[in-house]
Amino acid sequence: MAIENLITDHLDLWTAAVRPKSSAGRGASSKLELTGIKKLRELILELAVRGKLVSQDPCDEPASVLLERIAAEKARLVKEGKLKKPKALPEISEEEQPFDLPEGWAWGSIGYITEFVNGYAFKSSDFASEGVGIVKIGDIQDGEIVVDNMSRVSQHVVDGLNENLQVKSGDMLIAMSGATTGKLGFNKTDEIFYLNQRVGKFITYLVDKEFLYYPLATKIAENLAKAMGSAIPNISTKQINEITIALPPLAEQHRIVAKVDELMALCDQLEQCSESQLAAHQTLVEALLATLTDSSDTEELAQNWARLNTHFDTLFTTEASIDALKQTILQLAVMGKLVQQDPSDEPASALLARIAAEKAQLIKEKKIKKEKPLPAISEDEKPFSLPKGWDFAYMQDLCYLITDGTHQTPKYTDDGRPFISAQCVKPFRFMPEFCRYVSEEHYQLYIKNRRPEFGDILLSRVGAGIGEAAVIDSCLEFAIYVSTGLLKPNRGAVYSKYLELWLNSPIGRGFSERNTLGKGVSQGNLNLSLIRSFIVSLPPKKEQKLIVAKVGEMITLCDQLKSCLQTSQQTQLALAESLVEGAIA
Repeated sequence: MAIENLITDHLDLWTAAVRPKSSAGRGASSKLELTGIKKLRELILELAVRGKLVSQDPCDEPASVLLERIAAEKARLVKEGKLKKPKALPEISEEEQPFDLPEGWAWGSIGYITEFVNGYAFKSSDFASEGVGIVKIGDIQDGEIVVDNMSRVSQHVVDGLNENLQVKSGDMLIAMSGATTGKLGFNKTDEIFYLNQRVGKFITYLVDKEFLYYPLATKIAENLAKAMGSAIPNISTKQINEITIALPPLAEQHRIVAKVDELMALCDQLEQCSESQLAAHQTLVEALLATLTDSSDTEELAQNWARLNTHFDTLFTTEASIDALKQTILQLAVMGKLVQQDPSDEPASALLARIAAEKAQLIKEKKIKKEKPLPAISEDEKPFSLPKGWDFAYMQDLCYLITDGTHQTPKYTDDGRPFISAQCVKPFRFMPEFCRYVSEEHYQLYIKNRRPEFGDILLSRVGAGIGEAAVIDSCLEFAIYVSTGLLKPNRGAVYSKYLELWLNSPIGRGFSERNTLGKGVSQGNLNLSLIRSFIVSLPPKKEQKLIVAKVGEMITLCDQLKSCLQTSQQTQLALAESLVEGAIA
């Protein structure tokens, strides 16, 4: 099957095979890896280096003759003193010939096909703010040399250095150590640079450098994968010279490069189209979900939901769209739009009055400290209209205590009492299995006036997960660190699970992120006084439980939907893998 047909006949498969990125940024498309298109790119290169991408021409000069001409050219340069006599390379073994070659191709070692040049060890005192660019290992990225932050030296430092250390336009380099080990890159500028140590250059003879990039990148990636145990990845000159590649006739090399460029451009178009579609899809989902939270009454909400439900199967087809649906469910829940109100329920105003009376009595009995009163909540501070029976209240009015963990640097032990930090708190999930341990003595010190108990709420106060909350759902005795907030709700009037839901809802997380002190969410912290001033939408106690149950039911359905989607994605990936394997075989 021609590669063009392989692409066009299975277009839906290549574009549908996606999976979540391990580390995702903001935006719908940024959270997905277009794995099908990535596999397609890998397939194109694999076919290219196996001679299956373009047809062979019997009129082409065979690679065996090309190798003889390369050997003759190198011998001439050695004789003229322009090149050192190369070391003999071992014979190419059967293991190094993993597939049958097309007519006119031949196996060759990189050390035979090219001359490999190592970089120069410049002194740190040589470097200056301007001058001649020096290519370091970190400058080789994504197939090219990045010049933005390149180190430089004065011209006199490089005067007299061997001309082979120059990096001219079109030269191909390789990083030989560090995080970029094995990365290949071309000088795509007109500027002449010099090689730093641990950067190598390939001097080619009668070979298309752009073609050479394909098998080199493939073989180096394979070799590095086998050496994954190394603490500091590196690749030696000997290893590079002994890499064996399948070499086509020179004319075919040019045809392969042209075809790869053509097909990669097609992949770029597919990728751009897929990303645009994903972004547009997510924008549509968010716009339609916003109509639910913006509904003025239950009748309008029902109409908007009916409109969305008509297109449910086409809207919720990505993990990002399902996550957006989850957030909408949480938002509707804390706005009083998820369950029907019961006029016979004791209103939230009565709950607040009862909480205030109980707190006043406890203060009088010196069981809790008197808090600094907060000003009345103004109309401008109320984020939305509430249903009948609901009320707004400050977080401190709903809790007996809002504090955090010890500010002392903990002295960890191998065992002892569990010690919890923010990493043990995720939305709706208390994860003590990630705890560390402190001694009994320090545990007793750390829990003074801040003992966590079953039903209390833990709140992450620092880092990327700032504002994430979880109810303590075990009787485990533990101490907490300053990175974790501790909320003790008045459980006679406030359901802990409802407060957990509110804190993890878009409006609750919004309060946390807006009030973060510091340069940004990931670097700042959530001050206790700010937590106390969170403005919470409070339903009647009976409705709180109904809301939590309804949210649990709907989130479970979302999780089931996501699980089916993941299974479908795995099937698409398996099909893409199968197509790749079939094309190479």
